[in-house]
Parts: sequence; structure tokens; C-alpha cells
Amino acid sequence: MKKILAALVILACTGLAASTQAQTPAPAADASKNPVTDMLRQVLGRAAQNQVAAADAMPADKYSYKPTPEQITFGHLIVHIINSNNLVCSAYGGTTATTEKPADTDSKDKLMPQLKASFDLCTQAFAKADDSNLGESIKVFGDRQISRGGVIIILASEFADHYGMQAMYLRLNGLVPPTAKKN
Repeated sequence: MKKILAALVILACTGLAASTQAQTPAPAADASKNPVTDMLRQVLGRAAQNQVAAADAMPADKYSYKPTPEQITFGHLIVHIINSNNLVCSAYGGTTATTEKPADTDSKDKLMPQLKASFDLCTQAFAKADDSNLGESIKVFGDRQISRGGVIIILASEFADHYGMQAMYLRLNGLVPPTAKKN
């Protein structure tokens, strides 16, 4: 009887230990040491792909299109994206952006390489970024001090805003935005 009781106690303890291990999740083997900057690099890659594809999808003669007199032209939107990327990403990366300034009246053929280059600048600025200095302040938008983490949030929200505007302009011209196309 004592042997049976001892065996039951051992089994109960083994079961308790096993259930405790099952409740404690193991650390993820591929957990990022830089989850914020790694995610920004992913968002940046998608934004570059989608925004360049959207700019390319708009016919050249529609770069002067604007939905209402109060709104900007599609060409102005592309110029804004180029300038925004150059300003924010050069500040983050500590580099100097190109001195070539695009104009609202520039052709699609002139703006497309500048758009691609602005995303290349962002890719370079964030290639080696890590989360260790997200609290550090940098100058952006003139003398305005913003934390590196704040710049990342601003940039990610700008990517969404810019692509949303591009998608709207495409749809208003009977075109399907790149992310809405069926594979």
C-alpha cells in the first residue's frame, strides 16, 4: 500500500511539474532585439513598394489631376512624398538629402527617379538603426527637437497617409491601387 501511495505521489508531482512547464512559455528563439526599428524597416519596404507602384500606375497626363480646386494635384502629392522622405530620413540618418528640389509641374518621368531615390535614402538611414537610442532627440522640421522614436512614429504615419491619398487619387481616375489588385 505504501508503494502504491508513493507511486501516486511521484506521478502527481511529475504531472504538476509538467503542467507548470506547459504554462510557462519558452522565450521565442527569434525574438528581435530591436522590435521597433525592425518593424519600421518592414513598413518602409512595403511603403516604398506600394507608393512607387502607385505613382507609376497613375498615367503621366494625370499628374496634374486634383479632385477639387482646393486639393493638391497628384504631382504635388508625389513632390510632397519626396520632400518628406528626404527631410525626415536625412535627419534620422544624419545625412544630407539631395539638393535637387522637385516641382509640382515636373513630369512623371522626372519625379519617379526622385521618388525612388527618396525611399533609397530612407532605407539607408534605417539600415543599421536599432532601438537603443530611440529616446535621443534629433532636429527635424527646422530646429524642432523630436525623439528618434517619435520620428519613427511620424514616418510610419506619413507612409500610411501618403499611400491612402495616392489610392484615393487612383480610384477617382478609375484605377485600382496596387494593394487592391488581385494576384
